[in-house]
Amino acid sequence: MRNSGLREILQDFISLFFPRYCLGCYGSLVKGEEMVCTACMLEMPQTGFHLDHENSLKKRLSVRIPLRYGMALFRFTKSGRVQGLLHALKYKNQPEVGVVLGKLYGEKLIAAGLHREFDLIIPIPLHPARRRKRGYNQSARFAEGLSEKLETPFSDTVMLRRIKTDTQTRKSKLNRWENVKEVFELRDTTSVRNKRVLLVDDVVTTGATVEACGQVLLNAGCRSLSIACIAVA
Repeated sequence: MRNSGLREILQDFISLFFPRYCLGCYGSLVKGEEMVCTACMLEMPQTGFHLDHENSLKKRLSVRIPLRYGMALFRFTKSGRVQGLLHALKYKNQPEVGVVLGKLYGEKLIAAGLHREFDLIIPIPLHPARRRKRGYNQSARFAEGLSEKLETPFSDTVMLRRIKTDTQTRKSKLNRWENVKEVFELRDTTSVRNKRVLLVDDVVTTGATVEACGQVLLNAGCRSLSIACIAVA
C-alpha cells in the first residue's frame, strides 16, 4: 500500500515536468487518461457495432464469408482524430496506442456481454520484411489489449503472410481481393480447428484483407469467425 502511494506521488512529480499529451488534440492528459483524453474519446465517431449484431460491417463482409460478429471501435474519417491515432500507431513507433485501444474496446465488449464469445484472438499478420521495418505488427498490439481485457488468448504466430503485397490504398475492391487472396496461410491448422476465432485488424476499408485471411481460417475448420478492427472506412 505504501509502495503504491509512493509510486503515485512519483508519477505525479514526473508528469509535472514531463507532461503527457493526448494524441488526438495534443492537450495535456490528466490522471487516469491514457494516450487519448476523455474529450477526444467522446468526440471520435464510435460505431456501436458491438451492440448491433446485424450492423453494416457484418452485412458487408458476410457477402463473401460467414461471420458471427463484425465489429469496429471507430468510424474512419480522413484528417480526423481517428486517423491521427492510427498514424501514430503505424508510422510513429507508438505500438502502445494499439494496446490502449484494444483494452478500451475489450471493456466495451465485456459490458455488452461478449467476453465469453471467443476462444482465440488472431491479428492480421504482416509480411516479415514489413514487420522488421516497423518493428511490430500494429494489429497484434490491438489484439494484445483485447486479449488482456477479455482474458482470451491471442497468437501472433498462428498465421503468416507469405507474400509481400503491394499497398492496397489506391486499388479497387476487385483488385484488392486479387492482391491478397493467396497470401495468408496457417502454420498449423489444428491450432484453430473448432475454435471461435476473433480476427483483428487496424482498419477495414473494402474488407478484402480480412475476407482473404478469414477464408483461410474457415477452410481450416474454425467453429466460428468474427472480425474486430480499430476503425472502419
